[in-house]
Amino acid sequence: MRIAVDVMGGDYAPEEVIAGALKWAQESGSQVLLVGERESVEKELKSYDYTSSQVVVVDAPETIGMDESPATAIRKKSNSSIVVATKLVKENTADAVISCGNTGAQMAAALFILGRMEGIERPPIVTSIPNSAGSFSLLIDAGANVDCKPKQLLQFAFLGKAYASILLGIENPRISLLNNGEEEGKGNALAVETYSLLRGQNALNFIGNIEGRELFSAKSDVIVCDGFTGNILLKTIEGMAIFMARMITKELGGKPLKVFGEWDYAKIGGAPLLGVNGVSIVCHGSSKREAVFNGMRVAEDCIKNEIVKKQQDALSKLV
Repeated sequence: MRIAVDVMGGDYAPEEVIAGALKWAQESGSQVLLVGERESVEKELKSYDYTSSQVVVVDAPETIGMDESPATAIRKKSNSSIVVATKLVKENTADAVISCGNTGAQMAAALFILGRMEGIERPPIVTSIPNSAGSFSLLIDAGANVDCKPKQLLQFAFLGKAYASILLGIENPRISLLNNGEEEGKGNALAVETYSLLRGQNALNFIGNIEGRELFSAKSDVIVCDGFTGNILLKTIEGMAIFMARMITKELGGKPLKVFGEWDYAKIGGAPLLGVNGVSIVCHGSSKREAVFNGMRVAEDCIKNEIVKKQQDALSKLV
């Protein structure tokens, strides 16, 4: 197994990214392709003991910043680390790509280089939310697409179903639509039309609308929404968890509660960009070595469980 790592993307690149990648290589016995400015990567590698056959440095002298326009940067910076790393997947030199950098640029690279699956208009990001059953629910889209059409949310549901079979081990997951009420007919035009489309799919176990207060109830396995709503929701949850952890820790005299560790994005690591012809894992921009390591484990699971094929199989049942 070979995973290409964009070591120049993220707030703590390249040091923390390389550290997490090397840890995964050591524990998995697999190979990592460290993609970035060669001199910087090789300088950092001098700090580690590693098996040389498991580490390959791929030169990519350009970097796309977090504030750059994704589509423009992809076109103008063909030697950027995310572009070069994604090309390695396209060329079958790598089995997956992982990045903590500009999410928009990663999505653009996946679209232009790997290509969309047949039947997919816009690839979404899926992420995990801890629930009251001690498991996870999947939120899709978590931020890749801010403006969506009903048929795109329908596509998200099928992709989420496929990923649930890998992460949750559920072949027929309960699918719900995030809305401002449970009743049919609730919500804006997007929600109302999407509800109708989801209900008409025999291949989906659609259970109806779900409200925000039920996100952690384990009522639904896959929660569908547009990326604008999903990203705001996800960051609100993260912010609230941090706030509550600080307040409770202060109240208890400095002793943190174990439960808040479940909300640490570092433990989840990364989230796959679904609907593209390859495995592309999106990690938090503030990822350090633990998060990178866990993101690579997500990539490993996607490769072993043939996530691309499972998505294609699920989409074949879309009517």
